[in-house]
Amino acid sequence: MKKNKKSIVPTLPEQRTESYWEALNNIIDPEIGVGIIDLGLIYTVEIKKGIAEITMTFTSMGCPAGPSITEQIKEEMEKIPGVKKAKITIVWDPIWTADRMNPNIRFMLP
Repeated sequence: MKKNKKSIVPTLPEQRTESYWEALNNIIDPEIGVGIIDLGLIYTVEIKKGIAEITMTFTSMGCPAGPSITEQIKEEMEKIPGVKKAKITIVWDPIWTADRMNPNIRFMLP
């Protein structure tokens, strides 16, 4: 994992047409019990020349589930035909807020 300082424009839900978005949402944040896409942790996914580049964040800098989640992301992305390697970049800009969550599940949290 590397940290990136450049500002990221998150992919909007209506732009998420590739099947990997659904596969990534099957990865559940164990602390919150919500898929990482619905939680708004994944900002962008780009696949070029067999390398999937994923830009994401966590709900907090000290997320104890971070290593497990990133390993699951790599495993899911490397199952996609044509993807040889997944590279994950963790960013803190934009910072995660509950506004990033799927509005249909946001109300479930206290």
